[in-house]
Amino acid sequence: MKFFSLFFAALCLGMWATPCLKGAETKRPNILFIFADDWGRYASIYSEVNGPGGLNDVVRTPNFDRIAREGVLFRNAHVNAPSCTPCRSSLLSGQYFWRTGRGAILRGAVWDEKIPSYPLLLKDAGYHIGKTYKVWGPGTPADAPYGGQKYAFQKAGGRFNKFSQNVTAMVAQGKDAEAAKQELYHEVLGNFRDFLSAREPGTPFCYWFGPTNVHRSWQQGSGKALWQIDPDTLKGKMPPFLPDVPEVREDLADYFGEIQALDNAIGLLVEDLTKRGELENTLIVISGDHGAPGFPHGKCNLYDFGTGVSLAIAGPGVKGGRVVDDFVNLPDLAPTFLETGGVAVPEVMTGKSLWSILKSDKSGQVDESRTWVVTGRERHVENARADYMPYPQRAIHTADHLLIINFKPDRYPMGDPYRLDSADPPTYEEIRDETRATLPDEDSGPTKAWLVGQRNTPEWKAHFDWVYGKRPRVELYDLKKDPHQTKNVAEDPTYAAVKAGLEKRLLDELQRTGDPRLVDDGKFFETPPMSGPLNDAEAKRGAGRKKAAAPGN
Repeated sequence: MKFFSLFFAALCLGMWATPCLKGAETKRPNILFIFADDWGRYASIYSEVNGPGGLNDVVRTPNFDRIAREGVLFRNAHVNAPSCTPCRSSLLSGQYFWRTGRGAILRGAVWDEKIPSYPLLLKDAGYHIGKTYKVWGPGTPADAPYGGQKYAFQKAGGRFNKFSQNVTAMVAQGKDAEAAKQELYHEVLGNFRDFLSAREPGTPFCYWFGPTNVHRSWQQGSGKALWQIDPDTLKGKMPPFLPDVPEVREDLADYFGEIQALDNAIGLLVEDLTKRGELENTLIVISGDHGAPGFPHGKCNLYDFGTGVSLAIAGPGVKGGRVVDDFVNLPDLAPTFLETGGVAVPEVMTGKSLWSILKSDKSGQVDESRTWVVTGRERHVENARADYMPYPQRAIHTADHLLIINFKPDRYPMGDPYRLDSADPPTYEEIRDETRATLPDEDSGPTKAWLVGQRNTPEWKAHFDWVYGKRPRVELYDLKKDPHQTKNVAEDPTYAAVKAGLEKRLLDELQRTGDPRLVDDGKFFETPPMSGPLNDAEAKRGAGRKKAAAPGN
């Protein structure tokens, strides 16, 4: 049995046996949080526990898999918002993103210093805190919660964040590919060592490693060139919303290559902790801030491909060797980290600590109350629509169903199809390289460029309209029959009771937690600066886009 084999592996390794929570007869544990930009639920261990036949058959992540085996692997972890800044706002604050003010949007985000954040609370409790690469943004003040330069340790270099581009360039100059990779790994390790050297002896640490290499863009063809991932091995494994064609398979293989680079970095950090004798007293948490970028149904969507993420936790006090089915929202990590450090969890946090799960010896469903999570979205790219309006969505995910409310179904979910019907449509290269060329809420890349280029062909027009067209107010999917969420059954009378029950549960949770979207038709999110141009230059650009989007242009 897979669960038993994982448990047996952890027992054999004998790691992390010491209790770590407040009141235990031991020093406070360190916290290593590895949080990768745009990394969805893609790791080889998920192929093992969920069964073969999907995309995870192709990706190889032995270092993540090791942490998952020695600790707890979560099968139903979701971000609260599938867009970087609101996702990170919710994670830092331990609250739903809609409770974080201007932290709930990407462009124009401002951190409200009245909101407690777990890193600064740990710092106040005596932890040495620091980060490398991305935590929160954009435009983070130096003293913002963990996001600015005040706590940054990255003098060793940041080339890892353009991994495939930098390695490819070095190879073109005559360097061996493995030697080129090692240069970038050396920077990762150097930054971590600088962080550890800066702490006072005996002080516990809380370190955030936030690489952005998994974020667009990547070197086209790098999956095969640098990682020997043959795109053809993906043939027949693609979910229905991704065209099973060579261009898309290659793009996905390149994405997996960046994930494998991330996995090697995980191994470096764990190895360094082992050599220092710190591993047994370090809680390791590994995840990412939403699904795949630049692919239909991924980043900026509330489908599982957009909100589902990898999550593994191991360390002192964690009873390992388990696969857990409990639904987890990433805001749950903030109270988990605070409880790890013996710090009181602020009442304002809506997230719930995971320690009751981590201390359990059960697999499968551990906490009977964790059978659903809520996700949502407002604004991503600031001028994705000519009028600067957001695309407000909220969703409830359960084991059996996904229900999504699209509060403004008259708007395009991935942004306006700028110039697509004009006399001068954007070129393939523009769409591949520039996110704002058209449909701006989906990142640029070869997949987007290929599919937009096929939008008027008989074979792909319906597919294009499905993934980029307007959506109904309510979507409901039966996950047992339709795991990839391809058939909306919201209007099927057979599902009337399910639809009503889930919609009520979702709206009750939004009401309970003070979601501004339910007040005055979402006025808070529909009014500048939460929507609309932030300055005159943006207003002019918006006017130009509105003209370009008008019929006949």
